Amino acid sequence: MNEPLRCRPPATATVQIDNDDLRVTRWDFPVGAETGWHRHGWKYVVVPVSAGTMLLELPGGQTADVSLTPGTSYERPAGVEHNVVNSGSAAFSFVEIELKGFPG
Repeated sequence: MNEPLRCRPPATATVQIDNDDLRVTRWDFPVGAETGWHRHGWKYVVVPVSAGTMLLELPGGQTADVSLTPGTSYERPAGVEHNVVNSGSAAFSFVEIELKGFPG
């Protein structure tokens, strides 16, 4: 995929656990930060640590706005391709749990 040039700062990914069964990563997003385009190889769960507003950039130029509520988790299937951007006015964090037993 040809990603357009960006001037956004990167979000910080801190891998907390990575074993045969799962990978747990904490993501910290300063205002305006992004993950960069990526595709998930496994089914995953996101657990928001703090409130925030995300802009999801999707293939084909589509976008979606998502509000994070601390402690309210959601799941996504393997193969999801996107870029996550902090589009709000405050930093936020979430923990992402990738389930290696559910490949895409």
